[in-house]
Amino acid sequence: MQCCVLKYFPDVQVTYRYTNRTPAMKFSRKASRWLEAQIAKLADIRLSADELAFLRHTCPYLNEPYLHYLSTLRLDPAHQVTLTFVPDASSTPGTASDADTGALDLAAAGRWVDTILYEIPLLALVSEAYFRHEDTDWTHKGQAERAAAKGAALLAAGCVFSEFGSRRRRDYATQELVLRGLVAAQEEAGPEVLGRFTGTSNVHFAMKLGLQPVGTVAHEWFMGVAAVFDDYENANETALRYWVDTFGEGVLGIALTDTFGTADFLKAFARPIPENVYARKEDAPAENGTVEMKRRTYAEVFTGVRQDSGDPETYIKQMREFYLSQGIAEKKVIVFSDSLNVDLCLKYKNAAEDAGFQPTFGVGTFLTNDFARLSDGKKSVPLNIVIKLSSANGRPAVKISDNIGKNTGDKGTVEEVKRRLGYTEKEWAEGDESKRWGKEGDKDSVTRI
Repeated sequence: MQCCVLKYFPDVQVTYRYTNRTPAMKFSRKASRWLEAQIAKLADIRLSADELAFLRHTCPYLNEPYLHYLSTLRLDPAHQVTLTFVPDASSTPGTASDADTGALDLAAAGRWVDTILYEIPLLALVSEAYFRHEDTDWTHKGQAERAAAKGAALLAAGCVFSEFGSRRRRDYATQELVLRGLVAAQEEAGPEVLGRFTGTSNVHFAMKLGLQPVGTVAHEWFMGVAAVFDDYENANETALRYWVDTFGEGVLGIALTDTFGTADFLKAFARPIPENVYARKEDAPAENGTVEMKRRTYAEVFTGVRQDSGDPETYIKQMREFYLSQGIAEKKVIVFSDSLNVDLCLKYKNAAEDAGFQPTFGVGTFLTNDFARLSDGKKSVPLNIVIKLSSANGRPAVKISDNIGKNTGDKGTVEEVKRRLGYTEKEWAEGDESKRWGKEGDKDSVTRI
């Protein structure tokens, strides 16, 4: 996304806002101070020569102007990030005790191209702050084995999956243990097993452990394009067009459909790609000698789609009906990425394959933040935290999704966009964001990922 932003929106100013969807999970002032110190250290990050070489070799779709920009980028958290501790009303006025509890007010602002990388490290640090200072009733012991057991179950069932857990990991050490466990599971399974562990969305760990860096476009890209132009009616098509123009056909070809509701996205997905963006090499000359360009649609060009909100089984049916309506017989991919566990992966795998899709799974929090409390063996519940683009070029940036629990951004703009797009409100019985990864007192289960 940063590569696209550099190409199309190098001077756009943006803001980001943090949301804790589990607000009952409070922070101490001590945790806030630790977090502030860690954020300041982001200014020390530099892209090394070895890392640059790794990107050139492993991610050839990243163009040289972007790689040059990235090699010179310096984060400036002192001017781009603000963190404020908001004490509870029960705290003693006029005091600043380390034991005070409250909420975090976290935001970022600056040029889009300069600040787009903050989301992942900030969320990872917030999560680590909580489990370093608030919930400390846990240990790293057994995490690699736990991950290996989950990986073995997925592989044995024929699941193709990757690790997506950087944002809400318990800490750095946990993510490394999890990845090593998954690698061990793949090696133990052997080549005859149909399942496959394909890599991680964390490029640092991909380089460190010899894995493939994998991932998809995020909601932020569509949110930003829509806000910059204030054109929600055409935002999906514009974002897709810029994406294809930057990377070409078949590269990073998983489309995220639900930023403004999948129904609206599919209208854009069915449109032909403009002639000035794409023409197939095998286009044949017309009778008059000119090249007759065969304009394919975005749905034809993209490898598949990602499901990230709403009922996955309803989504499978919706996508099957769409592809049939477009005359597309090719077996497309669906990447499932919304709060998965082993049982859900198997359930959605069967449903997707029955409908003629190739399912894959991006598994996050239930891999990198799945712990039991030492004191009683019950689940140590992860934070449900997000950082979303909140404005671009001074206009609010919003996300609607396929269930109401994931609506994000200025409420007035959310309602206006729903009206403009004719959005039909959707709710899903499993869509309670405050209990996404369990609740206090849940029994622990190794099948959860």
